[in-house]
Amino acid sequence: MSQEATASVFAADAEQYVLTKVMNRIGFIELNRPQALNALSTAMIRAMQAALDAWRDDPEVLAVIVHTHHSRAFCAGGDIRFLYESYRAGDQAALDTFFIEEYRLNHEIFSYPKPYIALLSGVVMGGGMGISQGAHRTGGLRVVGGTTRMAMPETRIGFFPDVGMGWFLARTPGALGRYLAVTGETIDADSALYTGLADVFIDESMRPALLDALLSESFASGEAVVERIRRSAVTGEEVQSRAARSALAVARAWIDPHFSRPSIAAILASLESVRRDEKDAQSEWAEQIVGVLRERSPLSMAVSLEAVSLAEGSMADVLRRDLDLMRSSFVQGDVMEGVRARIIDKDNDPRWRFARIEDVPPADVQAMFKSPWDEAEHPLRALPD
Repeated sequence: MSQEATASVFAADAEQYVLTKVMNRIGFIELNRPQALNALSTAMIRAMQAALDAWRDDPEVLAVIVHTHHSRAFCAGGDIRFLYESYRAGDQAALDTFFIEEYRLNHEIFSYPKPYIALLSGVVMGGGMGISQGAHRTGGLRVVGGTTRMAMPETRIGFFPDVGMGWFLARTPGALGRYLAVTGETIDADSALYTGLADVFIDESMRPALLDALLSESFASGEAVVERIRRSAVTGEEVQSRAARSALAVARAWIDPHFSRPSIAAILASLESVRRDEKDAQSEWAEQIVGVLRERSPLSMAVSLEAVSLAEGSMADVLRRDLDLMRSSFVQGDVMEGVRARIIDKDNDPRWRFARIEDVPPADVQAMFKSPWDEAEHPLRALPD
């Protein structure tokens, strides 16, 4: 296919799968690819970037709302099959382009000068987290509801929590970020509120009326749009109550002592000790988590733990590191085998580079962080800190 034809297909995809409009001084980005659970393509990323660029300095746009009308998923991540097939075909340029532009979009959202509001329902995973979590930094909101299910399940396919999520996970309470990065556990709205990965709760049944209000009421500022959304949310007291009762809040007393340990091998040994020596609810939980860890890529878990530990700096630094890790994950890591086993062949029998957690040498983990680019040539060198 010619470059012109490819560009035409991309444009058609973007027009079909990402709907953008300005109404009542609010920029709306609607994800509309339900057959793929709104998984992001390069064209969709470009469409979102173009809308944000156009609205950034437009005085007639006060705030931005990203949402979907499809209840199953806000966004299940990136188009994994496309990425797998691109690498398999030797098309490194397509792979690099997708991730470079995705990470630039993540940074754009994180640093956007107007309130960015993400209405999250259904599945919110991987790239879906990347186009929503930055809302918190813009004066906007991450709005969750009863169907919201969040996760960064990348270690299951031999990858790591990318799209800048290391930055957010490093700032969750206790060792919860390390736990979520390594296990890839899916959390509900209440646990998202508890970890600080969500801001307000609005049940999905209330959202049509909220959208009607946003289209009909008068707003003088982006802050007024945010305040109107807050008024439709459950009260602060109820949010605190929901968060306190969440599964992660209840399990945190067990999670912190294990997942605060410095390595995956040490975490596993700690869990094994409880599983072996105790006969109570915690030992049953430990046995379950040991089973989860034994299924994940040992190398990817070690990389993910290190990535969260290193994410105390700027978002730009985290995204540059994510791009480096993306390259190494495909070239010398487990992602191609993980995608093959979990998504392509679906035999659920991945042959990881290292069979056991205890077998992963620290030097091999550190080698994954080596950038293939010189600092002056890094594709994300221009991201402002």
